Amino acid sequence: MVSFEQARRIILEHATPIGSESVGLPDAAGRVLAADITAPWDMPLWDNSAMDGYAVRAADCATPPCRLRVTGFLPAGARPDGVAVEPGCAVRIMTGAPTPTGCDAVVPVEETDDGHHEVTLLEAVNRGQHIRFRGEDVAAGIPCVRTGTLIRPPEINMLASFGIALVPVYRRPTVAILSTGDELIELGRTPGAGEIINSNTLSLAAAVSECGALPRIIGIARDTRDSHREKLAEGLNADVLITSAGVSAGDCDLVRDVLEELGARQVFWKVGVKPGGPTAFALHGTTPVFSLPGNPVSTMIIFEEFVLPALLKMQGHTKTVRPLFKAVLREDMKKKPGKVQIVRVTLEKENGRWYASSAGNQQTAILKTMVDAQALALLPEDATYYVAGSDVDVHFYGNYIERESPPPRS
Repeated sequence: MVSFEQARRIILEHATPIGSESVGLPDAAGRVLAADITAPWDMPLWDNSAMDGYAVRAADCATPPCRLRVTGFLPAGARPDGVAVEPGCAVRIMTGAPTPTGCDAVVPVEETDDGHHEVTLLEAVNRGQHIRFRGEDVAAGIPCVRTGTLIRPPEINMLASFGIALVPVYRRPTVAILSTGDELIELGRTPGAGEIINSNTLSLAAAVSECGALPRIIGIARDTRDSHREKLAEGLNADVLITSAGVSAGDCDLVRDVLEELGARQVFWKVGVKPGGPTAFALHGTTPVFSLPGNPVSTMIIFEEFVLPALLKMQGHTKTVRPLFKAVLREDMKKKPGKVQIVRVTLEKENGRWYASSAGNQQTAILKTMVDAQALALLPEDATYYVAGSDVDVHFYGNYIERESPPPRS
């Protein structure tokens, strides 16, 4: 049995990007850049006005109020050819318009009497004020967006401003998802005695999609070697294979044996974590194979802690593990030593501090506790008891990762 930290380290050592592709800029959002993008020109490409107002010479406006003659007008999109600011004069200018020859400052219209033939400036003018200078944002020839950057709306705007239509991004891995067991039935049927709807496949597919990878559902492997061999062989054609159930030591737990028959190398089996201890990780060539427990709560928690970081790294992300932060326990918590225990918790923020409460019954058969959880608390393997008021390490779960305050528990 490997420790929680050893398991994660081993998995991430074997998770590598699977190549890159070029996509159109509108489709690049949420992807990770696979090569530096170099600025083809300066941004801005010319000195331009940052305000609606007047292009002036600062030396003419040292002592306010001062009166200048208005000799021209430059709207956004106009060329400054033939337009100049002569001593004692001003040019009316709009935001984004190139500054004319002779201009070394722009005065906002709010600091004038808004004259059209003559204008009075009401405040002293500083050289260079309200001018966006050529190249001050990004200079030509330097990377404007670097490899490994998650492409968000700001990156889309930057790339579009430079006319970049095709963007090199890391590929999204295809993830085969297989559940095992004779007791499973597909969605759409009402379960009879001894039957269970195959919910794990759907929740895993949702989790795979949520992190940007591409789920491929390959059905159910029944409790025979032939069925396992057929389905596992199909799954090994994907970039990643995730199986659910059949990974313990029972008579019908065939996943590890059949994977070995198919040429997979088991890297570890069993992890010092609760829930989710009977987790296995194997490699088929360079293809990662995650064999997760069949209990839905264990499946989702192990995906969160081990599979998600690997899928993010394979897509080029540099930050793959959710950051931990401290929360104050509202209640006592106890555990057995020897394993990291992961507790489903709800959160509240008071006076700048997070407070954590159990989301409910922590037995792995209780799915509602997972639904109600806004975060997961990680209790170290050597810990045995926490009293109310103690600090614990927690991280947000699922979509709550970006929220400052999670929604109230229903």
